[in-house]
Amino acid sequence: MPARALLIDVRLVDGRYHGIRDKDRGTRDWPPAPFRLFQALVAGAYGGRFGTEPDEEKDAALLWLERLGPPLIAAPAKRNLRATNYFVPNNDLDAVGGDPRRVSEIRVGKVVRPVLFDADVPILYAWHFEDGDAEARHICTLAERLHTLGHGMDAAYAHAGICGWHEAEARLEESGCAIARPAGSGRPGDDAACPTDGSLSSLKARYAASGERFQTEGKGRRSKTLFRQPPKPASRTIIYDRPPARLLFELCPVEGTERFHPAAQTLAADLVKAVRDVAVARLKAELPEEHPEIDRLVTGDQAGAADIACRVRFISLPSIGMDYTSPAIRRVLVEIPPDCPFNKERLSWALSGQSLSLVEPETGEILHESILTPAEDRGMLRHYGIEGSDHHRYARRWRTVTPAVLPEQPKRRGRIKGSERVEDGSLAAVAVATALRHAGYDPRDVDIRVQAEPFRRMGERAKRFRPHDTDMRRRFTGRLRHVEITFPQPVTGPLTIGDGRFVGLGLMAPVPDAAPLLHIFAIDLETAPSASAAEAIARALRRAVMARAEAEWRALGRREALPTFFTGHEPDGRPKRSGRHEHLFFLADDCNGDGRLDRLAVIAPALADRSKEPDTKKRRETERQMRRDLRLLDRALSGLEHVKAGRNGRLRLSRSSAPLRNDDALFGQSRLWVSRTRYRPTRHARRIPEDEAIRQDILEECARRGLPRPEIEVLRDTTGPRGGLSARAQLRFAKPVIGPLLLGRGSHFGAGLFEADD
Repeated sequence: MPARALLIDVRLVDGRYHGIRDKDRGTRDWPPAPFRLFQALVAGAYGGRFGTEPDEEKDAALLWLERLGPPLIAAPAKRNLRATNYFVPNNDLDAVGGDPRRVSEIRVGKVVRPVLFDADVPILYAWHFEDGDAEARHICTLAERLHTLGHGMDAAYAHAGICGWHEAEARLEESGCAIARPAGSGRPGDDAACPTDGSLSSLKARYAASGERFQTEGKGRRSKTLFRQPPKPASRTIIYDRPPARLLFELCPVEGTERFHPAAQTLAADLVKAVRDVAVARLKAELPEEHPEIDRLVTGDQAGAADIACRVRFISLPSIGMDYTSPAIRRVLVEIPPDCPFNKERLSWALSGQSLSLVEPETGEILHESILTPAEDRGMLRHYGIEGSDHHRYARRWRTVTPAVLPEQPKRRGRIKGSERVEDGSLAAVAVATALRHAGYDPRDVDIRVQAEPFRRMGERAKRFRPHDTDMRRRFTGRLRHVEITFPQPVTGPLTIGDGRFVGLGLMAPVPDAAPLLHIFAIDLETAPSASAAEAIARALRRAVMARAEAEWRALGRREALPTFFTGHEPDGRPKRSGRHEHLFFLADDCNGDGRLDRLAVIAPALADRSKEPDTKKRRETERQMRRDLRLLDRALSGLEHVKAGRNGRLRLSRSSAPLRNDDALFGQSRLWVSRTRYRPTRHARRIPEDEAIRQDILEECARRGLPRPEIEVLRDTTGPRGGLSARAQLRFAKPVIGPLLLGRGSHFGAGLFEADD
């Protein structure tokens, strides 16, 4: 853990920030990116009267700062204001002959989307460092010179100091603001520009070039003025994660010693409404001057499109740990967005220890009574993709636990035609896509399935979730559906969709994807090597896979050696000597017989070795480990586009779909299989004819691999210069066998490969 921290406190004078002028993206630069602060420090350090100072100390301090890692940022909650279109003269007066009276001809629209926030709350940047106290102290001096942050209209000032890292983290937490932390590349979040090596010199070069943007070439009437764009400044993009604050409450009994007093899963909407009403009542009693904001951001009354990202979400969580777990509601999750003005402490105070009572409006029957108690165990959240490892948080396939309220017309009733049923299903899928867009997800390239029946064994039909509240019942009746969505890329929870997503409906849970056992890559024809180099290419593929898997393994924080699944070796480096093949097979194949390799395959051991151990605790643990390794392999192969193969060049690859069972000679099924590559025995022949030695070795190998006993015909055998034996053979099984068949020594790199013979 770093010992020291540079903490910079920035305040904008009028509580407005104009961010990025981009009509397509809107204002996404919040908190202001660290590179914007770096630019502001450079402008203050070298501008005005400070331009006459010697540059050595300032250069050294800013060069030191640009080499530090990305900082932590704490920024106050903001509210997006309405976009304004300003028509201003373009910086091209020469296009109208230099006549200022014709400036109206070169005006262009500039969209400005400012954000509004509390000017009394600072924006904090915390850089950690170990060496460079002198440079850090000089940065503190330069921070006093800061005058703007962002555009010229954003007047600002700053203070900086040096403290211990733990003290800086405590300061960020005490600010009550959401903290943005670097999340690593490739993870969802807000991208932000950060200083990097060369940032200072690039800013100086840009400033110098700005004074020479217009240059005149030629003389007299033939002269013309040329415009040259100054060079872009150097920065790096860092993915920041600014997660919402989350409170988890348990439903405890009013009397007794039981831990939970669960509510029926069909009461999801009524329960959320009761929790929300309790929070609203206490907040209004405590904050009478903020009634409109409470109604807008907690209740949702009069909320506009800009308020959706700031609204507090209340989510009832049915228990879904196991198939036969009772899906009653035992917990309620409260999610506070980072830009919501009501912080975590205030919502916790409003709900902790409060009693809930659900009453049937028509009969007065008490449906449920409980007390909200803060939960200490948060492990259950991983079932909804909220917390835990990346494997639990990210998934492509999601299913509703509580049905979604789709933005569609009620479906037809009574007997309907098949064509009408198909039309209803299509309309429902379109409604789901609309609901995804409303929830902030891209509906393109998603697979959608809609039905009335639950997806879970203990679930309830969609219509059973009809709320008891009269108003919600009127709005939701006929629009409740269970939904399954498969995204093109993994997403994280909590995922709620539909018009009822703020009242506990439309809650989805991830379905863990079964990692594929087979990965196929097509080789670009321009880079396809000769088929004679198949084994060398397979070994190059193994090196590439191990390198990518090693990177993913370290990214997970693992320090031990890569699993045997990838290496084929024990942790101490010795080759794996167990009877079963528990590591990957690699294959380079010429599938069209033109003498050049067409595709590469990474094959899980379960496809090439069908043997099984007895159902023991060790076997179950091995299978769990195998599933974890398959998921790691899937992530490692994501984005594989090139393989460096030494003298065989650099292969360009593209992902190929899994082969069809009846159309592929290697991965199909057949009773008769013939050698495509030569079979190498696993042991030396001992005082028996070579054909018989090959036959016995294949029989033993088939038995070890869990294959049925075949009839074997040795077609041709050869002996190498060093006495090595290999052969081509034909295997005939009593029943069809599914490929691939990779047998014998060297099978992990394509030797002993058999193809189906029709």
